[in-house]
Amino acid sequence: MGWLSKIFKGSSHSITEGHSHRNYGEDPHCYAPSTSGDLRLEQENEDIDRAIALSLLEENRKGENVIDKESQVEVSWIDKESQVEEDEQLARAIQESLNLESPPRQGTAHTHQHFPVIQFPEGYRICAGCNNEIGHGRFLNCLDVFWHPECFRCHACHQPITDIEFSTSENRPYHKSCYREHYHPKCDVCKHFIPSNHGGLIEYRAHPFWVQKYCPSHEHDGTPRCCSCERMEPQDTAYVALDDGRKLCLECLDSAIMDTNECQPLYLDIQEFYESIHMKLEQQIPLLLVERQALNEARDGEKNGYYHMPETRGLCLSEEQTVTTILRRPRFGSGNQAMNIITEPYKLTRRCDVTAILILYGLPRLLTGTILAHEMMHGWMRLQGFRTLSPDVEEGICQVIAHWWLISQLKSSKKVTSTSSSSAAGTSKKGTGPKFDKKLGEFFKHQIETDASPVYGDGFRAGQHAVQKYGLGRTLDHIRMTGRFPY
Repeated sequence: MGWLSKIFKGSSHSITEGHSHRNYGEDPHCYAPSTSGDLRLEQENEDIDRAIALSLLEENRKGENVIDKESQVEVSWIDKESQVEEDEQLARAIQESLNLESPPRQGTAHTHQHFPVIQFPEGYRICAGCNNEIGHGRFLNCLDVFWHPECFRCHACHQPITDIEFSTSENRPYHKSCYREHYHPKCDVCKHFIPSNHGGLIEYRAHPFWVQKYCPSHEHDGTPRCCSCERMEPQDTAYVALDDGRKLCLECLDSAIMDTNECQPLYLDIQEFYESIHMKLEQQIPLLLVERQALNEARDGEKNGYYHMPETRGLCLSEEQTVTTILRRPRFGSGNQAMNIITEPYKLTRRCDVTAILILYGLPRLLTGTILAHEMMHGWMRLQGFRTLSPDVEEGICQVIAHWWLISQLKSSKKVTSTSSSSAAGTSKKGTGPKFDKKLGEFFKHQIETDASPVYGDGFRAGQHAVQKYGLGRTLDHIRMTGRFPY
């Protein structure tokens, strides 16, 4: 199972007086862009305005007798005061054009120089916060618009932003602390903000199906995973500890099958499924739920077989041996520790080519059923006299049948709900019910379909292709005759 690694790159910007720097990360896995703006308070300067006006007036007096070069007509300055007013407006426009900057663009840094503010035309400055005219006095020029200082507020907490630096998302301003709280990823295991790596980038791991985010350090600090859904144990939630060292999350515990007797209704359900696809088992094969140690010992006692690593969760046995089975489900004491589990030895006798099917106890119903459907296919082929097959063909066709059964369960939510009543009596229910069962079933289906192993993964995909093209009956006939999938 491959794990996803995400690296986020956020831009950090220093703010200096009269300048605004804005950069965006260009990494495709970039975390929501974080930019910093420059809050530059501008004070109108009437003395500069008066100086500009007097200078223009003096120049105008010198030019009272100007000759238009194109028409050679003498122009008389009839209304001097009117012309001075026009020139003043022109000076204001020129000054304003120096004071406006182009908006920053993604991936580039712009420096903004703010000039002293002179009088603007009436109604020119409109506050982006309250939509009222700003007029004379203090104002901010941020995000390419104007603001009253009290109107420039954080989009999260709605309080005015008075810090020198701020952050933005979707062109909305945030306090840097509010932005971190809303957008900086938190670890789903320790609940802390995921730290930056040595390069200043936010790096985390994510489960490819559950998208559980966690700090990379948790892969090496002994944080346990659920033996069923593979999610890491959050530090504020205690998983159930089974006797054989495995951990089980509380959601998977809801439908976990804990002993051999509890598994019998599921066994009958899968036998009916086999009959529905015209593959009835002619002999009753004993089914036993066992602990991890007993399963590993039984595997070592088999002469033949290929086993899924890193952990085998089911076996179809052909040899005579004694197996320790779970007779009665455990109780769970303090710290969610399994207690008082009752086992008994079970002597397997060889009456046919299959002596028993063993399944690891404590797994959810849908996972237990998927494993059982797979192992029953091994038993069916041995009882039908199939030759010894290559691992990818035998395990591949068994995965196809398990996949079929799982899909039939996902399509029948009513069936899943009714049969899940046999789960874990006496344990605390969390109310997850059919909704989580369906999600869990989708995860097991995803595991089969994305398995990267050359035997179980590639074998399943080759078998699925053959069955879709030729049908199950013709595919099995071809395997019986040639030992290979038809192409």
